[in-house]
Amino acid sequence: MNSTMEAVKDMVEMGLFHQPRKTEDELRAFVRGVASNIPPGLSDEEIEKVARAIEHSQGIKAGLGAVVDSEDFEPWLDDAKSTINPFYWKRYQKMLLKKGLPKDVVIATDKVTDTILSRLGNPRLEKQWDRRGMVVGHVQSGKTANYTGLVCKAADAGYRLIIVIAGIHNNLRDQTQERIDEGLIGFDSGKQWGQDLGGRKYVIGAGNFGPERRPVCLTTRFHDFNKARADSDSSEIGDYVEPVVLVIKKNHRTLGNLLDWLKDNSARGDQEMIDQPMLLIDDEADNASINTKYGKDLVTTINGQIRDLLKMFHRSCYVGYTATPFANIFIDPDQEDEMHEEDLFPGDFIIGLDAPTNYFGPTRVFVDGLPDEGEPTWLRFITDNEDVLPVKHPQDFILEGLPESLVRAVRTFVLAKTIRNLRGDAHKHCSMLVNASWRNPVQRQIRNRIHEVLERIQNSARVNASKGAAGLDDPEIAALKEIWRAEYAGNDHGWASVQAELHEAIASARAVEVNKDSPDSLDYPREEHGVKGRTYIAVGGYSLSRGLTLEGLTVTWFLRNTMMYDTLMQMGRWFGYRGGYEDLCRIWMPPEAIDWYSFIANAAEELHDELRTMEKAKATPRMFGLAVRSHPASLLVTARNKMGSGKKITTLIGLSNKFVETSRVSIKSGDLSANIGIAKSLVSKLKSGNFSEEMTPWGTLIRGVHVEYIDEFLAGWRNAEQSVTTETGPVRSYIRARKGDELRTWDVLIPSLANGEPDMTLGTPIIPTSRYVDLHDLKHEFMSFSGKRMRVASRGIEKAGVDVTKAEIAEASYREAKGKKAGERVNYPDSIYRRQRDRGLFILHFVRPKPPTGKEDADGVAMIPTAPATAWGISLPVSNRPAERIEYVVNTVRYKELFGDEDEDDEQEAALAAS
Repeated sequence: MNSTMEAVKDMVEMGLFHQPRKTEDELRAFVRGVASNIPPGLSDEEIEKVARAIEHSQGIKAGLGAVVDSEDFEPWLDDAKSTINPFYWKRYQKMLLKKGLPKDVVIATDKVTDTILSRLGNPRLEKQWDRRGMVVGHVQSGKTANYTGLVCKAADAGYRLIIVIAGIHNNLRDQTQERIDEGLIGFDSGKQWGQDLGGRKYVIGAGNFGPERRPVCLTTRFHDFNKARADSDSSEIGDYVEPVVLVIKKNHRTLGNLLDWLKDNSARGDQEMIDQPMLLIDDEADNASINTKYGKDLVTTINGQIRDLLKMFHRSCYVGYTATPFANIFIDPDQEDEMHEEDLFPGDFIIGLDAPTNYFGPTRVFVDGLPDEGEPTWLRFITDNEDVLPVKHPQDFILEGLPESLVRAVRTFVLAKTIRNLRGDAHKHCSMLVNASWRNPVQRQIRNRIHEVLERIQNSARVNASKGAAGLDDPEIAALKEIWRAEYAGNDHGWASVQAELHEAIASARAVEVNKDSPDSLDYPREEHGVKGRTYIAVGGYSLSRGLTLEGLTVTWFLRNTMMYDTLMQMGRWFGYRGGYEDLCRIWMPPEAIDWYSFIANAAEELHDELRTMEKAKATPRMFGLAVRSHPASLLVTARNKMGSGKKITTLIGLSNKFVETSRVSIKSGDLSANIGIAKSLVSKLKSGNFSEEMTPWGTLIRGVHVEYIDEFLAGWRNAEQSVTTETGPVRSYIRARKGDELRTWDVLIPSLANGEPDMTLGTPIIPTSRYVDLHDLKHEFMSFSGKRMRVASRGIEKAGVDVTKAEIAEASYREAKGKKAGERVNYPDSIYRRQRDRGLFILHFVRPKPPTGKEDADGVAMIPTAPATAWGISLPVSNRPAERIEYVVNTVRYKELFGDEDEDDEQEAALAAS
């Protein structure tokens, strides 16, 4: 859109905010009326474009999330609203609309932040209180925008000190300060320290909608909290007319300085405490705040300092924001009682934020965009790095060149930027992320090699891109066309226009190194029509792994090996909002990392589902904590938290409303044949019994099977040692405890493909499914189906046996929650069907293993069994006794053999927090 169209769109959306939704004709008439007052006006075609853009924006929804409260929650906000002047919130709200945030998303933000504020302490209540809560969002989904709205409302309500702790990296703190400047302060803090503002000169963001008031900010874009600088103004917190705001790094020195300053300037009276109400926002709350990392002194120090800070105030609130709450919930896997005693445990409330429907997140990329068969939508595989840039490399590693996949990713980025220009986005920022090493010297080499590749492309574009067909004689131009044909040929611009725009689009593109030792920096000025947006290829490690937002991130090349839930998800800087260019986004990573992300995306989605379930059941945060800790996926976190102990750990797991399957199968010859034998026996008994059979899209469904058939099969199953969740002892214990009522009868599904050659090994014709296996695991005498995705079953299989009406209701409810229209394609998660089950579903798989794509000739292929193998899965309905759990044992020694030592990522993060 041109600048006039953008201005009209902004004014129309502001004007429509408090009006009922208009019809198509009414909307176009409204746009036409606004456009007539803005010279030079708009053509009919441009009015139609603006109207369509607004209609798209209006179609974007955001839910209100789920709330789990403590038993002593006492609402106060509704009664207090008549006495609150919403000055800071109202101007922030106007700023969000001006920036183009959809109306319904702004309304949802208003409601959710009210929900959070009402669970904080009433700042006008003159008695001692403290509140502890957690807000669970999604990576890059708008948590900063949410807590900026919260602090605006807290400032309006009467909080006198607001502290935002913004991660362990300087660049993340600086970026968060900019967001607080824009949304709350309304002035550019980087230009105001010790200077006369000179009227409106440095007004930004929300300040444009009311510059007459602003909070007192003791930190700036360029300065973290400094006690000496703060001491230059000896005022106490209560002396200021407006609230005091600080944005600080999560660093033990900074926290120590802040504690000293507060003691010197504001603490007095009763136990040297401060009487002013304080709100502490802990961004990335799972990182270095919770005392979980194997007793490391640094983490303990930061945890203790945050607790000391809270204890300094008669009235204080702690709100931890995170997209990965696993560490917060797993305070100590061995000591349940300590979970509740931990001061930072969110004992008062846990709130789950629903991402807007246009969120480009883990489920979208690694579940919906990663089909069981066929090419992924956005993902591309890195399989060519080991000889050039191994995942593990020493500090003095010399990089001779770049993997071809990285060169291809750079060329893809160049094309994506060019197409974005052609779409009218030349004024918008566009970024590429390369995260391949945590070692700064190696990052520098990667940056230099990418600079050489980019410079070759820029030189070719400058000299030959304007030559039309003759330009294809240039090898770089020809290589770009080949990638365009593979990646973008179906988009809205043909090759001729792309080639013609190349030079203009990428002439100013730069490769930059982003770490604490680099002189480079990511500078994203405010986007304005007529001013070119910045184009960066950002090379880094930790600085690009948590919280930092890369504006207009379009292409990613990601080569990391961590398997921690939280670390891996936080590295997903490519999540977020990609309006107008989502189709251009591409992400390169190793197949193993893709598998992990897919596995974690499902686990994270189930966590949010658990919050909704707990809300309906009026459960407490402690109950939610125990529920998450008892999720089967928690075994991974438990083992990682205690891996250094080198022992067996007993963990309690709940199986109510859970899906368990043998994604890992032993390949010992005796185990394979024994498991085939018990599968054949089960099939024979089912065929000879008087059971009802029906054909489903997945295979044969047999109804009304007595639990003894299932128990007998599990008793004979030879489990792979590494498949912890399918240890049959705990599973059988769970089933036996319910065999007289909820799990007396079962449905049994025998999957079979629709096409192919039937196999009679199990005594009935079955066309085996096909799943690739992880070649690395074969040497441990087991095979992992679908690699680290750890899936045998195809999506939607848990719908088998569910009452049709119940399934339709569940689907309708899911569509509504996700803002999907009737008839719109939706990939339904299996969990929505599981909650509707009347009885357990046992799935007997017959699977033909195969090597991963592109590894057909790799070492280890000969170890893959040539004949199909059996596997099984169980979909368990919601139990009448969901709190009952069973024991699992995690062998951390064996775990270490399979997954390696503690990640270097974790060690480096601790070192950075100390710096």
